[in-house]
Amino acid sequence: MNAHGTFDVKLAPQSDEFPLGRMTIDKQFHGDLEATSKGQMLSIMGEVKGSAGYVAMEKVTGKLDGREGSFALQHSATMTRGVPELHVIVVPDSGTGALKGIAGRMTIDIVEKQHFYAFEYEIAAEK
Repeated sequence: MNAHGTFDVKLAPQSDEFPLGRMTIDKQFHGDLEATSKGQMLSIMGEVKGSAGYVAMEKVTGKLDGREGSFALQHSATMTRGVPELHVIVVPDSGTGALKGIAGRMTIDIVEKQHFYAFEYEIAAEK
């Protein structure tokens, strides 16, 4: 199954230990996923401009194609001299409510400062 839409994100710095950064994440998803999320992110800058990495965890709560519940996302990303590589996956067995059994991965694109998501997922039947 596939879900698409946009999201708004607020990042709030929690430290000023450059080049290491820690932020809180507050998102509002729109589209096939109508939800909010809260999370934490750690990042570090490389010695070369445009090189960095981050990891993040966030809990998403709301409705996905009409199914209500929550799940967790795990982010792992690097940027090598301006070239990004991002992996966002559903934490196994983190789904609740009608989203219990969810698995999948999300891609994020930023176009003219607007954030877009594409979410490829499946929801396994309870065993």
